[in-house]
Amino acid sequence: MITKEAGLPSNDWISAKWRPMMGWMYMIVCIFDFIIFPILWSGTLAAIHQTVTEWDPLTLKGSGLFHVAMGAILGVSAYGRSQEKITAMNQGVDMPPVNNN
Repeated sequence: MITKEAGLPSNDWISAKWRPMMGWMYMIVCIFDFIIFPILWSGTLAAIHQTVTEWDPLTLKGSGLFHVAMGAILGVSAYGRSQEKITAMNQGVDMPPVNNN
């Protein structure tokens, strides 16, 4: 991330990593809510000899507002990052490579 004062890279870890962390968090939530929890739900109900019912995804409650909000956050952040890169390129500032370790 480029600081506004000197045009130098910022060393703030959270400022540099929040976009990938949001993407990973959203992917993990979707995997658990749509793949892992339905399998565990059905397996548990079958194991205790209950009628197996359909899993009701937690993130779809409230009209799927979670997915709408995450789509907005990830979309706006991707657009903002693109604009940062374009601005830096037009000003001749070298952007440091993204290190996703």
